[in-house]
Amino acid sequence: MFFLFNILRSINFFSVAARLILAFLCGGLIGLEREYKRRSAGFRTHVLICLGASMTTLTGQFLAFTMHYTTDITRLGAQVIAGVGFIGAGAIITTRQHQVKGLTTAAGLWVTAIIGLAFGSGFVEAGLTTTLLILMAELYLSKLEYRMRKRAPEVTLYIEYRNAGTIDRILQYLQDHAITVLNTEFSRVDAQPEYQTETADTSETLCAVLTIRIKQGMSTETVLKNLRLIPSVNTVEEL
Repeated sequence: MFFLFNILRSINFFSVAARLILAFLCGGLIGLEREYKRRSAGFRTHVLICLGASMTTLTGQFLAFTMHYTTDITRLGAQVIAGVGFIGAGAIITTRQHQVKGLTTAAGLWVTAIIGLAFGSGFVEAGLTTTLLILMAELYLSKLEYRMRKRAPEVTLYIEYRNAGTIDRILQYLQDHAITVLNTEFSRVDAQPEYQTETADTSETLCAVLTIRIKQGMSTETVLKNLRLIPSVNTVEEL
């Protein structure tokens, strides 16, 4: 196998095609996992980024070793790493609940570009190993992360409610169940169509961000469910 890797390091039609195919396959595998989870950057985006990065490195090698241009072949790759940051920024959003989403997708795009650079330079073993590790992280570490969050004693909640008196009932529920409030933030939000009714005063839509410590033996899901049952509470989400 290592003999095959050495063959791919040379510059010829076979090695160039093999590097691009590997970039296509590995970028596609990472993109499929993102596509399955319905993320903004999916299969095609990851394939194109990995192929483009690989082609960038190949072009630098061609200019230096075949055309004998006096150039820094690492400069093109450096621009790819910086440029992908702008693409990744488009995948990051801040929701109305002050929750940042898309960081994993943005990081995946960035490392996919680096995998493409590795394949383009002939560093095949690093590209394959990194692809395997990324898939393991995205497929299995998310489950571990979810389990850790479920068992975490401290939880941050985003709550929307329709009048100022509702927060007193929320805090009373937390006090009755021995749930400690560590931090509170209150603000007014714009009315949302899904909460508008004929009788509701949508101008009085308020929100609170509460950091709480749940006592042992009580699940976060139970707290969320009971808080949603409080009258005038529009939504309760864990951040």
